[in-house]
Amino acid sequence: MALESDEYPIFNLYKILGLSEEIDEDRYERLLRRAKAEDLTEVSGIGCLYQSGVDRLGRPVVVFIGKWFPFNRINLDKALLYLISLLDPIVKGDYVIAYFHTLTTSSNYPSFSWLREVYNVLPYKYKKNLKAFYIIHPTFWTKMMTWWFTTFMAPAIKQKVHNLQGVEYLYSVMSPDQLEIPAYITEYDMSTNGLRYFQPSAPT
Repeated sequence: MALESDEYPIFNLYKILGLSEEIDEDRYERLLRRAKAEDLTEVSGIGCLYQSGVDRLGRPVVVFIGKWFPFNRINLDKALLYLISLLDPIVKGDYVIAYFHTLTTSSNYPSFSWLREVYNVLPYKYKKNLKAFYIIHPTFWTKMMTWWFTTFMAPAIKQKVHNLQGVEYLYSVMSPDQLEIPAYITEYDMSTNGLRYFQPSAPT
């Protein structure tokens, strides 16, 4: 998918004139129409992105499974369309994201250029209504990438990112019965952190 400056040769002029927001909105609406019309089963069938219940404040929880995202083999155009088709109805209100980095490899890592394009094409409501972005089982790579991305590309979400060393830390913000994740994640979590390593405080 072409970047904004490639798709619109006079994009910089529009930006100077204050019209870039209208261009961005128009592009998003066209992508949304495509997302509703096209067959995206090759992406949805991977199972790396889905909604899993709600948190303790009733906000939808969007789960992203890093290990199941085949960045080098997936159709990135369709991946963006699927993300839009899933999230567009959710982001009309507050929501949170739980990203599981468990046992990912370099083949799962998205490029900075693609992340930047996705972030830029998503309208303001995605950033405004995102209330928390949890990274479970973070590594040095995720911490560096997150710092770079939120510092230079997405400062609006910098304070919303939280690194969690284990799955059970999520239970302070969402009930366990609201979280559906692959078995390999819980198995890894138990082998790394042990059993019942965190007890959330009782609600007051």
